[in-house]
Amino acid sequence: MKLGDFERAYRDLLQSGRSRRDNHACVECSGCVGCHSCTFCRDSESLTRSSYCVGCKRLTDCSHCHDSQNLIGCHHCQLSEDCSSSSYLVRCIGLAGCSYCFGCVGLSGKDFHILNQPYERAEYFKLTQALLRELKRG
Repeated sequence: MKLGDFERAYRDLLQSGRSRRDNHACVECSGCVGCHSCTFCRDSESLTRSSYCVGCKRLTDCSHCHDSQNLIGCHHCQLSEDCSSSSYLVRCIGLAGCSYCFGCVGLSGKDFHILNQPYERAEYFKLTQALLRELKRG
C-alpha cells in the first residue's frame, strides 16, 4: 500500500465515521444518534456502552451523566468534559480517577475538591448543595 492510497482510505474512513447517524444495539434510547450498545439514554450523540445519559456527546462506558462530553468510565457526572474513571463530578474538566469534585480542572486521584481545593466530606456537601441550588436558579 502506498502512502497516497493509505491517506485516501483514511480520509474516507474518517468521513464515514463522522457521518454515522444510526444507533446500533441500543435499548430504549430516544433522540440519540450514532450510539452503540446503550440503554435508556436521551438526546445524546456518539455514546458507546453507556446507560441513562442525557444530553451527552462521545461517552464510553458511562452511566447517569448529564450534559457532558468526552468521558470514559464516568458515572453521575454533570456539565463535565474530558474526564475518565471518575464519579460525581460537576463542571469539571480533565479529571482522572476522581470523585466528588465541583468546578475542578486537571486533577488526578482526588476526592471532595471544589475549584481544585480539598474539603472535608461534610463541608463539601454543604457547599456544593448551595452551589447546585444557585446553578438551577441561574
